[in-house]
Amino acid sequence: MLAALGHALLITGSMAWEITWALILGFGLSAIVQALVSKQTVVRLLGDDRPRTLAVAAGLGAASSSCSYAAVALARSLFTKGASFTAAMAFEIASTNLVVELGVILALLMGWQFTAAEFVGGPFMIIFVALAFRVFLRQRLLNDARAQSERGLAGSMEGHAAMDMSVRARGSLLRRLASGQGYTAVSHVFVMEWAAILRDLVIGLLIAGGVAAWVPPDFWRSFFITGHPVAAAIWGPLVGPFVAMLSFVCSIGNVPLAAVLWKDGLSFGGVTAFIFADLLILPILNIYRKYYGARMAAFVLVWFYAAMAAAGYLVEAIFSLLGIVPARSGVTIPDSGVSWNYTTWLNIVFLLLATALLVRFVRTGGGPMLRMMGGSPGSSPDHSAHDHATHHPTGHQA
Repeated sequence: MLAALGHALLITGSMAWEITWALILGFGLSAIVQALVSKQTVVRLLGDDRPRTLAVAAGLGAASSSCSYAAVALARSLFTKGASFTAAMAFEIASTNLVVELGVILALLMGWQFTAAEFVGGPFMIIFVALAFRVFLRQRLLNDARAQSERGLAGSMEGHAAMDMSVRARGSLLRRLASGQGYTAVSHVFVMEWAAILRDLVIGLLIAGGVAAWVPPDFWRSFFITGHPVAAAIWGPLVGPFVAMLSFVCSIGNVPLAAVLWKDGLSFGGVTAFIFADLLILPILNIYRKYYGARMAAFVLVWFYAAMAAAGYLVEAIFSLLGIVPARSGVTIPDSGVSWNYTTWLNIVFLLLATALLVRFVRTGGGPMLRMMGGSPGSSPDHSAHDHATHHPTGHQA
């Protein structure tokens, strides 16, 4: 029993070490973008569901990556402030499924083909959802959802979604970023994003380690119908989101488990659909119910699920046609712990960068913000870098 537990924890730790630098890089780039673009600007750009607006929503979402809970809360905040519901959903999808850190981690654990699948399937999923909403979303349901949203029922990460930590000083983007205010804003966004994702990342790594160590591969091969390639290709995108819903793991936390499922027989399209389904886990479905009402939650579930499965089928077809579906043998579940290689050196460099940002966060009064992350909608003050540059508890001038 102890040996099995040790094996699972070794896999968990090895996976965590493999992806640490990529997470720091991704959240660092996201922090830079969020430090320069205010949420008021985002709302102003997402007022309708025209193709150009949806493209902007996807781009802004991809640039401001978030954990799934924070992305869902932010999408509700944008919708309540006047953004189009469809554009808010496009922003939400992109902010968890079209982000740099997800692409890098997919490449590290599973191969570049899965990174390519992310950036092929993600935009298709947004297009599918937008078309479905255009055809089937009735104004009465949308009005009911807006009325429910304006009630302000709390879900998760509400305080985080309400905070705007962007730099408001004038000047070029580079000058604003290089200023003391810019450094403070980047550090605040960076630490808050890590605080939002950390729980799900740890849970995802533990689940992946446990599944890899304890669940017999024969179980998954039978469940995924690996003995019948055509049936497996049809079944995979349908069952992938369902497995993700039951995993309770969102955002980047589901990638380690995706690697295990791919190695044990889930189809290429099924794994892609599984990765996209972080926005349909059961706790988030309950949050949709609180935010928009039961009918809109069911509407989102149906069309998101259909879009994820459709994206899985599309990716499977394109990559099979091009002959670039990766071999399962190319995926190795890390279980060797820490060794001196390029990953270790990259981790050292990026951990030093993360430490510098954490120190800046603490010295500029960031601590109280962590306690407000889960507050009710609208309860968190407007945390701009300008405010922290002029007044914060520690007295350090930014």
